[in-house]
Amino acid sequence: MCVKYTEVKMSNFTSVSTFLLWKFSEVRELQILHFFLFLALYMTTITGNLLMIAAVAFDHHLHTPMYFFLTNLAMMDIGIVSVIIPKSMTNSFTNSSSISYSGCVAQVFFYLFFVASDLSLLTVMAHDRYVAICNPLQYETIMHRGACIQMATIGWILSLLYAIIHTSGTFANTFCSNAVDQFFCEIPKLLKLSCSDFYLVEVGLLLLACNIGLGCFIFIIITYMKIFSTVFRIPSAHGKKKAFSTCLPHLTVVSVFIFSALFAYARPPTDASSDLDIIFSAIYTIIPPLLNPFIYSMRNKEIKTALWKLLEYGHSFIIYLKFYKNWILCSSTCE
Repeated sequence: MCVKYTEVKMSNFTSVSTFLLWKFSEVRELQILHFFLFLALYMTTITGNLLMIAAVAFDHHLHTPMYFFLTNLAMMDIGIVSVIIPKSMTNSFTNSSSISYSGCVAQVFFYLFFVASDLSLLTVMAHDRYVAICNPLQYETIMHRGACIQMATIGWILSLLYAIIHTSGTFANTFCSNAVDQFFCEIPKLLKLSCSDFYLVEVGLLLLACNIGLGCFIFIIITYMKIFSTVFRIPSAHGKKKAFSTCLPHLTVVSVFIFSALFAYARPPTDASSDLDIIFSAIYTIIPPLLNPFIYSMRNKEIKTALWKLLEYGHSFIIYLKFYKNWILCSSTCE
């Protein structure tokens, strides 16, 4: 059962130096269970995404625009979970719920940056699939290396500006309480602690951001409607299967990203957080980065082949190290 520490109310509107995050439980055994559960999820997410990055990096056949964006997506997913999970694990392990003011600012900033980058990359990847399937003869001309780097860079810059604006707008407020009804620093929960009317500015910015996100989602849907229209006109069954194999993983990732966020936010607002709120928040912050590498590896034969090659290289490297170690020991013994 989720509980929280006693909040500190400041009637004189002084700035807070520490925030108190929502605790998953006061029972020590459940805190340790939460620590190991989040540790397992974190290590699985990091390992899966790092394997994805390594597989693309070491296989020259995968040095294409789609896998370039996929590598960037994996890096952003690592960033998302690294911003939230380690602090939550540390608090559970040390039986604490505090996070410093600067730590909260950093958490909000980097989380917004990585999530916005994720959405921009998913949007660009939809465009990449559209060009590859609907205009295959012009694919290399449109999606050349320079264009891919430029699109990714623009996404990073816009995400950086987005994070700066929202982080500044959130922490420009004066807070009357330091108890955040969430297990990480989340903007809607922080705005509930505001004492001033300035929070209305940030609310307006959030609504604008939601409209931009909705616009990206509509763009992806329209793009895939055109893609599927083209795919269904392909005469050969093999061609259709190949086209679907490159589109379905991306579409699945987009669906997980969008619907997990809808589960968390598309519900009537309440004055207090509940166990259900925490569960939904954990789902939309952890599950998409966790599932993305598995979704792509399961549906993509090229990724599977690259991963097997990577594992074979790793196995060969371990054998070489053992041989080298034995050779050194043998040489020392012989001397």
